[in-house]
Amino acid sequence: MLTHRTARAGFTIIEILFTVAILGILVMMAMPTFGEWLQSQQLRAAAEASLNGLQVARSEAIRRNLPVQIVFGAPQAGWTVTEQPPGLTFIQAKSSEEGSPNAQLTMNPGGATTVTFTPLGGVTANADGSATVTRIDIDNPRGGACQPVGAMRCLRVVVSAGGTIRMCDPHPAVVAPDPRAC
Repeated sequence: MLTHRTARAGFTIIEILFTVAILGILVMMAMPTFGEWLQSQQLRAAAEASLNGLQVARSEAIRRNLPVQIVFGAPQAGWTVTEQPPGLTFIQAKSSEEGSPNAQLTMNPGGATTVTFTPLGGVTANADGSATVTRIDIDNPRGGACQPVGAMRCLRVVVSAGGTIRMCDPHPAVVAPDPRAC
């Protein structure tokens, strides 16, 4: 005589608890790495926003055939692009609240907040005699240290006297001929 066994449908409570426990362990292991990745992405977003602002100012100076200035404002995460003399014509702005709340921009030389592009795309002295920004270091002091000491990948935006703008990696191990080198 053949017996007919009914097929079991679904999962037992032990199988479900085991699966949830494994998932919990995997999530706990991934959390520190995810936090570091998130901090690095915020720094990249701030660096790209600064780079884009500088590119807008340079391209508008060339397009309008007039000097155009970008001013990085306090807390130095936002910027405003205007024709020169200041306040003559507003072109574009980015608020410091957009995108990267943890990023901090450090202008070099210290105290500089503006870059003025000539109609030919080069960098000129600011009309008020202040120093021109030549380097912007992007980091997150609340998120830990940059590599090689910490896990965050900090970035730098460099502006040459000829008007060339580029983003690079200030990590000491990144050296020429690597295109990421500063």
